[in-house]
Amino acid sequence: MATGTDHEERTGTSTAAPRRVGGAVAGAISVFGELLITAGVLLGLFVVYSLWWTNVLADREASAQGDSVRRDWAATTGPGALDTKGGIGFLHVPAMNNGEVLVKKGTDTDVLNGGVAGYYTDPLKATLPGTGAKGNFTLAAHRDGHGAKFHNIDKLKNGDAVVFETKDTWYVYQVFAELRETSKYNVDVLQPVPKEAGVKQPGQYITLTTCTPVYTSKYRYIVWGRLVRTEKVDVRRTPPAELR
Repeated sequence: MATGTDHEERTGTSTAAPRRVGGAVAGAISVFGELLITAGVLLGLFVVYSLWWTNVLADREASAQGDSVRRDWAATTGPGALDTKGGIGFLHVPAMNNGEVLVKKGTDTDVLNGGVAGYYTDPLKATLPGTGAKGNFTLAAHRDGHGAKFHNIDKLKNGDAVVFETKDTWYVYQVFAELRETSKYNVDVLQPVPKEAGVKQPGQYITLTTCTPVYTSKYRYIVWGRLVRTEKVDVRRTPPAELR
């Protein structure tokens, strides 16, 4: 009886070729699997960097800038100019549980990436508090990464307080309307009389804007408030009742 070896010798076939093919396939699968694992690790590191480490860096930068603004306030006497290079004041929104947020001029990424809120200068100029003029104080901040100062904007509801602090005045606003999703190109929400908030008459308004849904920048989330009162800052900088 012919053995398998005898048959392979007579026919010129061998099991070596299939083994080599199978080994090559297994090797390719192994390499591909390792590449997928590496890609997954890199993606995970990128997510950690985007959603955590950028927050750490931005918070450090914003804290240092905020301390500088407060030192400048303490070093000068009398009412100071509202618009300064370092920042014009601090936003306090208890419902967002985000501490104090330094407010600076502009809404470009180089401003907002510093862990601050910025006020719009284009296409509509924000009406800054303290000018006495009626209009809309319009602000933007990141919702995720780079400080994520407006991450909890969806926690705000009608009646909640939004307080803006300057060197000599507390401006107390009250939320009265929201728009949970709108186009990023909708500048009507920034109008001096924001009709999309349901108002028809000039007043002293504040508008908070940020990206939505979470982790995307496809749409914008809008919250409106109106000024209900102001309080002069005392020597101890005692916050208004809404912040105690």
